[in-house]
Amino acid sequence: MNVFQTILILAGAFLATFGEATLAAPRQWLGAQVDLLPALMVFAALNAGLPTIALLAVLGGVWFDTLSANPLGISILPLLAVGFPIHLRRDLILRDLPFAQFVLGAAASAAVPALTLLMLLSGRAELLLGWGTLWQWIVMTAAGAAATPFIFSLMDACSRALGYQPRQEIGFRTDREIRHSRKKS
Repeated sequence: MNVFQTILILAGAFLATFGEATLAAPRQWLGAQVDLLPALMVFAALNAGLPTIALLAVLGGVWFDTLSANPLGISILPLLAVGFPIHLRRDLILRDLPFAQFVLGAAASAAVPALTLLMLLSGRAELLLGWGTLWQWIVMTAAGAAATPFIFSLMDACSRALGYQPRQEIGFRTDREIRHSRKKS
């Protein structure tokens, strides 16, 4: 497990939840709250191990629930339900293609609010559901899908800029000239 990558993912989750809570312009302009944690979970599921996925689900879910009207801890299970299956099939997923990142981000951004809503309804919470809920779900899905390739490129750039990159050297250089001289006897 790469500790630097885990720290980078958790810092991104903290900044995403803090930004979602403090920046009111996207919420007022779109009429819905944009959630970047599912897109970050897709990145973590494809590039990190299970401990990082669990940490992101627990810490990101608690941070998100603390700064929203959700009951504390309700976002943890939907984030895990999205990250774990992607992690199990990550060898079959074309993780470097932006289209695959977009589709996975759309699926995750649609599944997390739907599972959270299902959990809230099973807890007999009184919710206001209507056409506005559908609009918010569509906006969250589209924004998460669009943000996922951006998160992949941003995290890769941060990892290249701040992380340790081992240098690959070989013993023989192709541009080296070898001279042979004959000794006179």
